[in-house]
Amino acid sequence: MTQCETLLAKGRYVARVAATSSDVQAAQRLREDCFGTSGLDVDAFDDRCRHVLIEERTTGLLMCCFRVLVLQGGGHLLQSYSAQYYDLGGLAAVDGPAAEVGRFCIREGAAADPDILRIAWGAITAMVDAEGVGLLFGCSSFKGTDPAPYYDSFALLKARHLAPSPLRPQIKAPRVFDFADLPQRPPDLRAAMRTMPPLLRTYLLMGGWVSDHAVVDEGLNTLHVFTGVEVGAIPEGRKRLLRAVAETA
Repeated sequence: MTQCETLLAKGRYVARVAATSSDVQAAQRLREDCFGTSGLDVDAFDDRCRHVLIEERTTGLLMCCFRVLVLQGGGHLLQSYSAQYYDLGGLAAVDGPAAEVGRFCIREGAAADPDILRIAWGAITAMVDAEGVGLLFGCSSFKGTDPAPYYDSFALLKARHLAPSPLRPQIKAPRVFDFADLPQRPPDLRAAMRTMPPLLRTYLLMGGWVSDHAVVDEGLNTLHVFTGVEVGAIPEGRKRLLRAVAETA
């Protein structure tokens, strides 16, 4: 896959891999706006990743960005961004390529357009298929560092979507919110879905699973949970939908 390749186009939007340093800086600028960092949001992983840009066809305005790091086998997951915050030893036995999706951002005011998330997942699907990826993973972020507004979301994740025990990431970060500390009450499902990040909702629809704790990331002013989905376990109907988008030109 060439670095300048257009991944797909659908409706008003085009998804492509960043081809120049200016493209990457545009993504970093959008990340700065979304995360509220002081200056461009830049880290050491940017040089190792492919940066995907989703732009309006007519204006070229950047609407969404994310980055993808493809790693060859579970033993290489320790080289991922997520491994800074989670003990991923249980995933070391994963066979075949794995892909980390990170720094997923949508321009303020544009998140209500479902086509943006749809084309993002179509682009991810195209890359997953091209690389033969078996595990898709990353950190799913909740805005802010106070867990209280997300108790219902976290309770739903704890009740229905925890990673299988052998694969479950263990605590590594210095500050976390352990789901074991949640109030002992059933989650309000409507409230849970309202505060669940859109990207995470899609992971869950594909059979994705999460860590049993959220990391407190003060640098990006977020709480995030490790999120994984085994590509082979995605329901066939969902795979067909994703590939239908990925094949649209």
